[in-house]
Amino acid sequence: MCRIDTNRWVGIDGAALVAGAAGVLFQRPGLLLVAGLGVVYTAYAWFGDAPQPQLAVERRIVDAAPDPEAEVDVTVEVRNVGSQTLTDLRLVDGVPPALAVTDGSPRHGTALRPGAGTTFSYTVEAVRGDHDWGSLTAITRSPSGSRERSTDVEPTEPTSLSCTPTLEAIDTLPLRGLTTPYAGRVSTDVTGSGLEFSSTRAYRRGDPLSRIDWNRYARTGELSTIEFRQERAAAVVLLVDARQTAYVAPDREHRNAVERSVDAAAQAFASLLDAGDRVGLAALSPQECWLAPGAGRDHRNRGRELLASHPALAPTPPEQPYLSPSAIKRFRRRLPEDAQVLFFSPLIDETAVEVARGLDARGHPVTVVSPDATARDTVGRRLARLERENRLTRLRRAGLRVVDWGAEPLGARVARAERRWSG
Repeated sequence: MCRIDTNRWVGIDGAALVAGAAGVLFQRPGLLLVAGLGVVYTAYAWFGDAPQPQLAVERRIVDAAPDPEAEVDVTVEVRNVGSQTLTDLRLVDGVPPALAVTDGSPRHGTALRPGAGTTFSYTVEAVRGDHDWGSLTAITRSPSGSRERSTDVEPTEPTSLSCTPTLEAIDTLPLRGLTTPYAGRVSTDVTGSGLEFSSTRAYRRGDPLSRIDWNRYARTGELSTIEFRQERAAAVVLLVDARQTAYVAPDREHRNAVERSVDAAAQAFASLLDAGDRVGLAALSPQECWLAPGAGRDHRNRGRELLASHPALAPTPPEQPYLSPSAIKRFRRRLPEDAQVLFFSPLIDETAVEVARGLDARGHPVTVVSPDATARDTVGRRLARLERENRLTRLRRAGLRVVDWGAEPLGARVARAERRWSG
């Protein structure tokens, strides 16, 4: 609870004193009358106090688990359960910061006598993640408006919204020089059991009978074991640039680059799992975020939940403005030796370029998917656009694959980039 003076009547007492002194000095009854009225108004202002509200609040939302970008209606009912009349009551609902109000208003002004109630509604647009409403703020004022009191009121039941996007695969997502004609498989130099013949060696006790070269045994009487070239699923880690600086957009009408990157990562996650690859998730963020490469239904569900609600991938920027170099080193240590990286970043600064080139130089082939968050309406924004284009060019010259993703669907943009790579 907070009580403050609004300073609405500041200066009246001083004016009354000046008018009274002038009336006495110049013997003007009119000025004495003005001084008397000023004293009355001053007393009225200072002896009245803002009432302490006693409210019962009930908040209802239509759908607590909507799809992304769905509109959700919110209704708030407020009742005065105290004994005082609230002549000037202003209500502000605690909308989660990541949710944009698209219709109506979470603010409401009214007057309530004891036992009376009021209702107001508004609409928010759902975005991925878990969102909790805060308390409702009630502001009351004294009849003169000179003092106001702010009180936080908790609803009868907490209100939350959970928005988990579906994992929709895109048609194609080529990896960098790792895949064979068998989707999701990578040939290795390690011999063992597999599909492709590699060599033969002398029989060892315990070798499976199915791998004995019986034709050679029939010709020479010697037991030998057939070795095949092993194949294993490709390991791919999807890395999202979720630093504070990456939360940029061309304008307020467009989603920021981190939101677009998370959507792209969700599509890539589903596509690669469907192709048989082992897929992991990570984020460049002050918040620790890591899901080791894996496969299967349970892994798909874990990835879906991480993309939907992990604090490192929140729709709003983190408070910390930088990424510790030790976090990048920790990420590199976690990467499997054979893993490649799909890096989702708007390439807003040189740090993103250094991360991509550093990973590629250490033997992890990197493909960059860069949502374009630049604009051309000012000189500064045109300069930022040129700087980003220079970063894209430098990455391509360094041998990295780059998908410059503008307004078109990601699948179409990847298909166009793939044709250029194959050409």
